[in-house]
Amino acid sequence: MHLTTQRRAAWALVALAVGAFTYVTAEVLPIGLLTVMAADLDRSPSETGLLVTGYAAVVVLASLPLTRLTQRVPRRRLLTVTLGVFVAGMLLTAVAPNYPTLLAARLLVAATQALFWSVATPAAAAMFPPEIRGRAIARMSIGSSLGPVLGVPVGTWLGQQVGWRTAFALAAAVGLITCVTVATLMPGRRQTDAGSGGHEPGRGATPDARRYALLIVATVIGVGGYLTAYTYVTPFLLDFGGFAPSALSPLLLASGISGVAGTIVVGRLLDSRPRAALVGPLALITCALLALYVFGAVHAVAVAAICVTGMSFSALAAAIASRALQVAPGSTDIASAGSGSAFNVGIAGGSLLGGALIDHSGVRSVTVAGAVLTAAALATLLCERWVAPARPSAPERTAPARSAR
Repeated sequence: MHLTTQRRAAWALVALAVGAFTYVTAEVLPIGLLTVMAADLDRSPSETGLLVTGYAAVVVLASLPLTRLTQRVPRRRLLTVTLGVFVAGMLLTAVAPNYPTLLAARLLVAATQALFWSVATPAAAAMFPPEIRGRAIARMSIGSSLGPVLGVPVGTWLGQQVGWRTAFALAAAVGLITCVTVATLMPGRRQTDAGSGGHEPGRGATPDARRYALLIVATVIGVGGYLTAYTYVTPFLLDFGGFAPSALSPLLLASGISGVAGTIVVGRLLDSRPRAALVGPLALITCALLALYVFGAVHAVAVAAICVTGMSFSALAAAIASRALQVAPGSTDIASAGSGSAFNVGIAGGSLLGGALIDHSGVRSVTVAGAVLTAAALATLLCERWVAPARPSAPERTAPARSAR
């Protein structure tokens, strides 16, 4: 890759990471500002909560249809338009005069997020040679890892100090800068360097429908298991762990910082050991959740387990995104949309399961249930070599013929 093109791609990758950061912040921000928004709009907390659940539903339902509809649009143009509509939706959110307008604006932003996550990850990978694409995906994922650590706390504090509308307006401003940067710096064409294992741009490096299907199943189960526990980590730490309320913010901050570290560490494995990058985080999450179930009342163990789960889940998210592009049986955009939808189905399912368990079995049960599910996801991935045995790549299959000539 030419030096100028390489620098341009690197800065475009930074812009996509900032976009990921902004989207995560925009999605979760209403949770931190729930009471402030509800009071200003004269709505109940449950009605205001629909701004989050409705948003998530649109992301799940719109990812595949929107990706299929826009498949032929060049990625730079598509991402520029997507981010432009995001900015418009966030500005409409900031000035919404009533609840229906606010809800409509949120759903519009959610639709752009569905398309952004489907396209941005393959676009980030396509700017670099195949042998370093996993590393590029991990670097982009740092942005999404920073969202809960930096974006949501800052946005919540700003909304509480000067009004929730200002927080959304600031997110719109960051989105506008990202939009302009992507439009200016992102290469107009995909990286065509095939590297050592040449393959068609926009297609999986080692396409395999069975491996992709196993990945989707493992994603739903594994993410669902983690969210079964993590959604209710606050009552778990208070009621079973015996932590003081003042300790919650530092604990969640430590978990978020660990998540950023996990994303950085897994970037070293995504290209060289993609299966280990998936299996390792799931094994760590399972062990950490079991440790919380057994020793959650021991503060030192609980703190360590919370940090391990935060680190491992962020690493797992990056590994899923990278693996989906590697084994994509067709278009990487469609594969990314499918894995993104599976991820969000796991989030929603885990949250619902955790809520049901707390009502019937107590708060401690969410950790062991989550561990069972993540262990099941781990078993699914370990079965891959029998369900979908590796096939030799095209260069390996044709090597004898070349040597014969």
